[in-house]
Amino acid sequence: MTSIRSHAILDHDAASVWAVVRDVGSVADWFPAMANSEPTGSGRRVTLADGATLVESTVTLDEDLRRFQYRVVGGDLGVDSHLGTIDVIDLGDGRSVLVYGSDVEPAEVAEAFDAAIGEAVDGLNSYLATRHTTSA
Repeated sequence: MTSIRSHAILDHDAASVWAVVRDVGSVADWFPAMANSEPTGSGRRVTLADGATLVESTVTLDEDLRRFQYRVVGGDLGVDSHLGTIDVIDLGDGRSVLVYGSDVEPAEVAEAFDAAIGEAVDGLNSYLATRHTTSA
């Protein structure tokens, strides 16, 4: 099993970041490698930019810890095993840190996941700034 992790300090309060993360079916809004996402009864279905699909099942959606965990349970990427975890931690002063980790098998898939997750995490500050500007 390959473990990967990305994190970012965000210039947004934990409640605002958590509102984005916990909206499970809208992950494609802030995750550039995803062209589309939609909620299902137990998780979500994601279509990647290259047309590949992932079926993901929600494992944990903990409002108090601000933790979302999910497993890839289907799709056409050849994922043997997967557990993704996103934690949103309050830093105070209107800032937070997002930690996004995944345990993935096989290693070749983990490499692709690592790059995509890193891009999404790195872009989250910009996404949140745009979201606050358009919703105000």
